[in-house]
Amino acid sequence: MRAKDINGFPRLGIIGGGQLAKMMAQEAKKMGFFVSVLDPTPGCPASSVSDLQVVGDFYDEEKLEELVNQSDVTTYDLEHIATEPLKRLEEKGHAILPSPRLLEVIQDKLVQKEMLKKAGIPVPRFMKVEQNSLDEFKKFGFPLVQKARKGGYDGRGVAVIGSEKDMAKALLTESYAEELVDIEKELAVMVARSTEGQVKCYPVVEMIFDERANICDMVVAPARIEKELEQKAREIATEVVKALDGVGVFGIEMFLDRKGNILVNEVAPRPHNSGHYTIEACLTSQFEQHIRAICGLPLGSTKLLSPAAMVNLLGEEGYEGTPWVEGFEEVLSIEGLYFHFYGKKTTKPFRKMGHVTVIDDDVEKAVEKARRAKEILKVKAR
Repeated sequence: MRAKDINGFPRLGIIGGGQLAKMMAQEAKKMGFFVSVLDPTPGCPASSVSDLQVVGDFYDEEKLEELVNQSDVTTYDLEHIATEPLKRLEEKGHAILPSPRLLEVIQDKLVQKEMLKKAGIPVPRFMKVEQNSLDEFKKFGFPLVQKARKGGYDGRGVAVIGSEKDMAKALLTESYAEELVDIEKELAVMVARSTEGQVKCYPVVEMIFDERANICDMVVAPARIEKELEQKAREIATEVVKALDGVGVFGIEMFLDRKGNILVNEVAPRPHNSGHYTIEACLTSQFEQHIRAICGLPLGSTKLLSPAAMVNLLGEEGYEGTPWVEGFEEVLSIEGLYFHFYGKKTTKPFRKMGHVTVIDDDVEKAVEKARRAKEILKVKAR
């Protein structure tokens, strides 16, 4: 059943007002929706393209209730939000998608891994860390990756411990140990599932990381892998969303190891950085698709119209303050380039400030142009 406002369109509420919410709101407004966002920062990026901003914390029960009560369907653009009040609101009949109960599973990465393993999804070998001791890590075996159970993102909450000598790097928080996968490529697949159970899968992409901060630097679509591996990755990603009984768009991050195995790394229950290329390169963007999925509308085509490469624009090291973009005019001369700036008021080193997507009939040329744009564009501070 589709909830509608007086104009016949659902009123969409988004918890979070960052770049993902902004791009979601842009698509929703094109479709005629009334959009409200909740964010603690007045004038957050999404507020510029929304009808209303509720200023409040993501753990403020009163503010969450205010947003949900004025929305027909509520979603979110980040995982770090309070789930208990949302579960109570869901029990009262409010549509909150993906479900806050699913979000609880995602928020604890150990619980997430355990759920995936139980569902028969291939994941790296892992073990709960009972205490941060040398004996505990020896029991699992070096080298290993220690991951925080909660709160980690964009490279935070991850420590690579190669041997006993690296124990000083150990995270002093609830965590789990995971095998250090011998990675050939890091892959990602966006999967959409509607309230009616309709499923659509986007092309497999490869992610290239900035090793300085372990943040995704470039996304290449389609991934430069064999067709058999592409099909396998899509099948695994689809099974993940079905196992979660998810509704909405999900980003499934994966490892392709040097033996040809595909292992699921983690799941994002929302539009994802690896799907930004879909705005220009696919018939239906991940953001429009998410809205379709949670509002009970038919899913759009995920057809790739053109190969593409997307690069994140990160704040330059040594700069913090009001952002200033160097090379903006020069980069617009690159054929097939689309520039996105998120409107964040402050830049910091490695903060995601925007992205650039380049489309080209030749994926290697798209990658070359995207790398050139990355060299030209610098986000500094005034």
